[in-house]
Parts: sequence; structure tokens; C-alpha cells
Amino acid sequence: MIRHFRELSSDSEARRLSGEYLCDGLKMLDEALASGAKILRVAWKERPEDRDLPGAEQYVLPAELFDYVSPMKNSPGPVFTVAIRGCTKPGKLKNALILEGVQDPGNVGTVIRTANAFGIGAVILLEDCADLYHPKTVRSTMGAIFRQTVLGLRREALPDFLRDQRLPLYGAALHQNAADLRTLDLKHAAVAVGSEGHGLSPELLELCRQCVIIPMQPESESLNAAVAASVLMWEMAR
Repeated sequence: MIRHFRELSSDSEARRLSGEYLCDGLKMLDEALASGAKILRVAWKERPEDRDLPGAEQYVLPAELFDYVSPMKNSPGPVFTVAIRGCTKPGKLKNALILEGVQDPGNVGTVIRTANAFGIGAVILLEDCADLYHPKTVRSTMGAIFRQTVLGLRREALPDFLRDQRLPLYGAALHQNAADLRTLDLKHAAVAVGSEGHGLSPELLELCRQCVIIPMQPESESLNAAVAASVLMWEMAR
């Protein structure tokens, strides 16, 4: 069990092959239970809490061994694993937020958390984004990973997906013909956000009906990807 938890913490291939991912903390455990997630294994730090965990393997570890297992420094626990949900074809989406090249797990998790708060239909992660099940991604969602629809797509599959969903695509990009965010109706659209350093790829920009910019003070630097996505999603939900 110790080795397995360590592998889940550090190895995306181990997560994929085992079909489970690692979570940390009592709040996350309660979120998982409330959302009906399938909890497989739970490791408690020194003493277990009173939780109904039918079918889950449970372990009580001394503090030193628990700290070795936990992906979070000085965690009070527990550490637990959740079954990865099988991929199902989504129904009709009212809108979607697409991430391309966002490699920081904390940013990806924050976007998922915000999308859930604003009722966004789906978050779509293209293949060069951070792993959805990285412990930092999971922790940053603050439980939204158990509720929010998140899809992984290859870039070449995106045109057919958008066509099937009848969602026009807008891209957040500094472009001479970009429209002010406040002038567009994005309620029933897909909006793509790239990394802060590289932005959206030319291939993705070619798919966009329109580029969109977030108005800022002229001397301001570009926004962090998660912050930019949050502003865009607020407008999509407004």
C-alpha cells in the first residue's frame, strides 16, 4: 500500500493503469462522499475519523510513515484514493472552457473549481495540459473534481466535438482584430485559453470564430491563465 500511494502521487502512468488517483484531507474526503465518488483506500494519520466508507480498505499509519505517503507537507490526513470515472460521451453542453498548454497543475485545478462555481458545461483539457489527476490539480479543485464535467481531448478531435455540440469557438488572444470581451455574448460558446507564456497555438486560433481580449490598463502584464479563464467564465455565466 505504501509503495502504491507513492506511485499514485508521482506517476501519471501509475494513475492511469490503476484507474485511481490520490486525494488528501478530511474536507476532500467529505466532498468525495457527498458527490458519490468511489473511494477505494484510506490511510489515516494515527487515528481514524468516524466516516462511513463501505468497501474501502482502511489503514492507520504512524505519523512518520503517513508523512512519507502524503503528497502534502504536514498534512493532518487522511490520504485516500478515488476511482477514475470512466469516459462517457457528454450530452448537449451549454458552453465550455478549453485549456491549451496550461501545464501548472494549480492553474488547471483552479479553473475546474471556478468552472464548477459558475456552472460551466465542461472544462476541456487538450493533451498538453497538466494531468487532471496530479495531486496538486486535485487539491486545487477543492472538491470540484468530483462534480465538474472535465474532458480530455486531442487537438485534432476538437473541430468535430465543437461541431457536434454546436458551440462556436472564441480564443483569448492578443490580436489586432480581437473583440472586447464585454461586447460578445459567450453564454452558448466555447472559449479557449492558452498558457501565459505561449498563448494559443496557431492551429487552435485557426479554428476560432473570433479572438477576444480582456480589457486591462495599458501598462499591465498579461493575466495568469487561471485568472484570465475565471474572468472569461464569469462573462460566459453572466
